[in-house]
Amino acid sequence: MKTETLKSSEIVRDWHLVDAEDKTLGRLASSIAQILRGKNKVGFSYHLDMSDFVVVVNADKINVTGNKENSKEYWRHTGYPGGQKVVSYKKMSDEKPEKIIKNAVKGMLPHNKLGRKLLKHLKVYSGSTHPHEAQNPKELKIN
Repeated sequence: MKTETLKSSEIVRDWHLVDAEDKTLGRLASSIAQILRGKNKVGFSYHLDMSDFVVVVNADKINVTGNKENSKEYWRHTGYPGGQKVVSYKKMSDEKPEKIIKNAVKGMLPHNKLGRKLLKHLKVYSGSTHPHEAQNPKELKIN
């Protein structure tokens, strides 16, 4: 018996369109992360970039459960002494709702070069329009 693995030239990439309206943030992010990882394909290899492209629309209409809307905070550091920045979920959803989904998916991908490469296949837009009509993305239903 031989174990066969795919070569990078044999990987077929599809485009998926996900509507985030009235979806729960964590459940949506984990489904997107699995597609970006390539786990929905038969010949999945953990060390290869097998990801499909995912276009998320209506990011501004995402839901969170519990009291996260008031208590969730996003932390970052500028790299300078005293450069810690904290932004609340409400402020982030008003200013950059795309970043909420991108940040949630980023935390569910591998924290290495492969994860950074996979994250580039995620396109998030706050409105219902997107510039990827030419790729003919297939509608993806996520519960």
